[in-house]
Parts: sequence; C-alpha cells; structure tokens
Amino acid sequence: MRAPDTLQTPSLTLRRPRLSDAECIFEEYANDSDVTRYLLWHPHEEVGDTEAFLKLCLARWRAGTECTWVMNLPGEDRAVGMLSCRIDGHKVDLGYVLAKRLWGNGLMSEAARAVVEWALSRPAIFRVSAVCDVENLASGRVLEKAGMIREGLLRRWLIHPNVSGEPRDCYLFARTT
Repeated sequence: MRAPDTLQTPSLTLRRPRLSDAECIFEEYANDSDVTRYLLWHPHEEVGDTEAFLKLCLARWRAGTECTWVMNLPGEDRAVGMLSCRIDGHKVDLGYVLAKRLWGNGLMSEAARAVVEWALSRPAIFRVSAVCDVENLASGRVLEKAGMIREGLLRRWLIHPNVSGEPRDCYLFARTT
C-alpha cells in the first residue's frame, strides 16, 4: 500500500518524517515521561535514540509495512507529534504520540480521523483499529472522536513498560468499511 507523503487537515500537516526531525522530536516529547507513560517504549535518553527510531520508521515506510507521519502545526516545520499506521493485510493498526503542551486541543483526534479516512479509502483495507490502556481515558476519547467504536476489552494485552512490567488490560477501538 502506497501512502501519501503528506496529509492535510484543517489544523495540521502530516508528513513523512526526516532524520533532521530527531532533535525536535526529542525536545518536544520523546524524552518526556508523561508523554511516554502509556507507550511501548521508554523515554529517550539522548537524541541518538530518536535518530535510531526515525531510521526504523523510514525503513518500514520503504518496505510498505508502516506509514508514520510527523505532525506539524500550520506555518511551522517542527514535529509536535507522530501518527503511525501499521499495515497487516486487509487491516491497519494506529499508534500515536503528541507533545504534552498540545494535549486537550483535539489535534490528535483530527490527525487520527484523517488517517482513518485515508486508510479506509484504500480498496484493500477493511478495518482500522487501535488499542489503549484502560487507565488512559484521554486516548480512548481521542479514538472515539476520530470515529472509532470501542469493541471490547483485551485482557493482559500489552506491556506498557513505563507503568508496569506485566501485560495490562487495553480497550480495543475500530472502524470498518
């Protein structure tokens, strides 16, 4: 599946990441323990961690297995978040992160909605899903506002290493065609 290099929403530009985004991503959110609390990775300790992550994102983009877009505010070329779309046959799974200073403004819901719409417009994609920790109520709200429906509870589903070393319960959200 070929992803567009950019997606435009009323408040954001989502674009393919660049290695030169590393310092900005590190400063904006990758080293923030509040932001990474419910993510699958620990806060980055140095810019090199962020560079390694970006190299992985770009390799997956080239391989066609994952599309990760950097989020920019209007008139700025500064990464304030990211949204990933992991492709698995007829379905995709979303993951996302946003700088804490922008939480509560509806930006992530707007970005997620745009990616859900794009993915479901692809002839081979029939399902877009995402999971969030049961304690991460804000993330659940993001997914609902992006047009996804909570389908159920996945017990002991993911390890969120910044919360616990054991698998945690997650809510499953999805939208289908």
